[in-house]
This record gives sequence, structure tokens and C-alpha cells, in this order.
Amino acid sequence: MSLKVLFVASEVAPYAKVGGLADVAGALPKALTALGHDVRLMMPRYSSIDEQRYPLSVAVDTFPVELDSAREFALLKETRLEGVPVYLLENGRYFQRENVYGYQDDLERFTFFCRAVPEAVRHLGWRPDVVHTNDWHTALVAAWLGTSLRADPFFGPTASVVTIHNLAFQGWFDEYFRARFNVVPRGLADQTVDGVSLYNALALAILHADVVNTVSETYAQEILTPAYGEHLDPLLRRRQDHLFGIINGIDYDFFNPATDRFIAQRYDASSLEKKSANKQALQQETGLAVDPRVPLIGVIGRLTDQKGFDLVAQMITPVLEERPFQLVLLGTGDERYHRLFRELAERHRDQAAVYLKFDAALAQRIYAGADMFLMPSRFEPCGLGQLISLRYGTLPVVRATGGLADTVQDYDPEAQTGTGFVFRAYNPFALTIAFARALEAYHQPATWRGLMARAMARDVSWSASARRYQELYEKAIALHR
Repeated sequence: MSLKVLFVASEVAPYAKVGGLADVAGALPKALTALGHDVRLMMPRYSSIDEQRYPLSVAVDTFPVELDSAREFALLKETRLEGVPVYLLENGRYFQRENVYGYQDDLERFTFFCRAVPEAVRHLGWRPDVVHTNDWHTALVAAWLGTSLRADPFFGPTASVVTIHNLAFQGWFDEYFRARFNVVPRGLADQTVDGVSLYNALALAILHADVVNTVSETYAQEILTPAYGEHLDPLLRRRQDHLFGIINGIDYDFFNPATDRFIAQRYDASSLEKKSANKQALQQETGLAVDPRVPLIGVIGRLTDQKGFDLVAQMITPVLEERPFQLVLLGTGDERYHRLFRELAERHRDQAAVYLKFDAALAQRIYAGADMFLMPSRFEPCGLGQLISLRYGTLPVVRATGGLADTVQDYDPEAQTGTGFVFRAYNPFALTIAFARALEAYHQPATWRGLMARAMARDVSWSASARRYQELYEKAIALHR
């Protein structure tokens, strides 16, 4: 059956992007629409969104939003993302800012957005079967659909889904904030559920949404434990019958080595030999020695402990000095890692090139030009880099956690299976062993070509995941009833 789905997110690519949530919000609704569903997006209208580049029309004229003792007002504008309606909620006080996050009043900003979403939908006169919220920034919409809006004549039949992209960020508030913005009745907030405080936007959504899901099956199991649960694991265990994991996909139209406009030589699984031209071009661009025999390792991402850079810091210099390989790193993060990789590039100019910035075009050239992709995360709800690297035939070296465990199959030399190199223990020795296995396999051309072919054959598109989300929505509707 065709469903009406409102997808609510704080960031949506290409309009505003900070992390992987924006990629999901920009791709999943398109994949669901392709399955025949009426899917619409809603996000804040930040001042950084260029109205000349993305023409906007008024969908709902100015309307009031009850937030605190004084009324706020909002305006709803509309554009289209490859046929999917995208509603941008405009308010000068909260969203006339260049950045998506990072302000002292972020909690207030996104509470306002959550208050405005149901009012905007009423004015549209379009009642969704399911409202799909994402992370703490929009979680209160799901919480309210399960509490104060449950008896509402308009929203009563509407089911709710909250997706956890990263459990570490939760939207904590205090009693003053709760009372000022009437987040929930005091009696509800004062409850603790299995020791978990409900002065927390994400906790309220976990408790009251019809369905909770996260972005890989393994991460859905990991967050039930104290090690990964970020102090919400007792609440998640209480609701584990309503907790599901669905792996993210990537946009196959954009991440496509056969059509990628950023890379030197386009290729596909039937022309793997052409990939080497991208390696040569990347070596030339980064000032590394042009040598097809030397394995080239790509690293793209946030330079933080969560991404495993504490392990990389302990093993990279001795391995670089002992084994012939090259490294190209692109990313920003903690200053201590900036210093580490700057010094590494200075000491090993012929082996390491480091770019401490964000550069989308260079990222594409690294995915296409590298032989391997390093992603040794401490935890990883889903991960995007390993999915793109599989698509480009660039073999991932990853830790078996979250979405990395679900998407990368470890190479088995006897069975000649696998799509990458996986280690389990979180220590530099385990990473070094996985790295050494990858380097050894690289020097076996037939083996390496088989790994590349299997990696590119793996379906990491949104089409398969979208069907699972369709099933999840149907489950949410059934549970809601």
C-alpha cells in the first residue's frame, strides 16, 4: 500500500550538511518515493541555504507557534529534491544563522522547530500516516505524537518513528527549560524509567515513539549494552521489542565511478583496470611518487577518538617506516591529530599527504584512486566511508563494530571470499595485523582483483534499505493502532 510519510530532519543534503544524517535525509525519501510512497521532507530554513540556487516558494504563509509565554511565528517555504517536496521552516530568531549547530540556544532552536512541525502540517492539510524523526533535534515530535498529540483529532492516527544516528547526542534539558517551553508535563519528566532521567529529548522519544530504529543491525544490538548505550541502555532494553536496525545506503547516482565527474578516469566493475589511472592522478595531485606497485591507503573523516585515530596514532609511524605504502588523509578534528599528521607528512613527504580540511571533490578522487580505505572506528552506528569505498572498489580496513561489521566481510584466503579486512579487538596490534594482511593481499594481483570485484558487486544502494523502511513504517502503524 502507498504510505504518506513526513521525514523530519535538522539537516538535509544538498541544502545543509554537517554529517551523515544529511546524506540519509537527502537520499532515503527519494528511494521511498521510487517505491510509490508520498514522502515529504521538513527541515529548518537556515540563512546559508541559497535561494537563488534552490528556488523557494511559499507553501504556508506566516502562522503562530506556541513556544513560551510569547508567541513565535514561522513561514513554510517549499522546493523540490528530484520530485520530493521539501518544506523549509523559516524563522528569523532561530534559523537566520549561517551554521546548523553550535549555538548556545540549540536546544531552544530545535524545540521551536519541533513545536512548529505539527502546526505546519496542519496548515498544509496533509496528514501523514507516519512521521519519521531523526536524532534528538527532531525527537520531541515523535515524543509528542505518543503523548500530547495522541488524542488529537488530526494527528491521532499518525504513527511515529525515531531513528538514532548517534546515541551520544541526546538533548538534555532542565526543569526551568521544561516549564518554560512546556516540553512535557512535570509529572512525566520527573519519572525515571529503569534509572534513566526523562529530562532528555531523545529518551522521551525512545519511550514514546511507536518504533525506534538505528542505522545498522549490529549498532541496534550494541546500544543495548552499557559499553555503547550512552546511559540510555536500560531504557533501550525496556523497548527492545520496538527497536530495529536498518543499514544506511548511499546515493548510487552520485557515488558512481562510471559517471563521477570529479575523477580522472571513469570505470566500473567490468573495467577495473581503468581504476589505476585514478591512482596515478591522485599520486600526482598529492605529490607522492607515481608508482603503481606501492599500495595507496585513503583516510577520510573526522579526526577523533571515536573514529579510531588513537589506534592510528600508535601504529602508523612504525608501520610506515617498515612497509612500503603511501597514505592520503583528508579530514578535520581534534588538534592533537592535526599536529600528529602534519608532523607525519613533514617526516615522510614521499609517503604521506595530509589535507586538514573538507573537500568533497578531493574525497571522490581519494575513493577512486586509493587501493584501500582505513576506518578503524571505536564505534560506528553505520558509517558512510566504507560504503562509498566498496562502491569504488577500494577495499576497506575496518573494525568489526556497528555498520562496519554489517557491511564489510573479512577476507578469507582459503575460501577466497570477503570484501575487506576486519579486526575485532580495539588495540593498535589488532589494527596492525589487519593492515599487514591487506598489504600482503595487495601483492597478489588475482586475489586483489577478486576482492575488488566482490566489493563492487555488493549492493550498498538505498533501494534495498528503502524496502526495509517501508516494512518498518507498516510495523509502526500496526503498533500505533
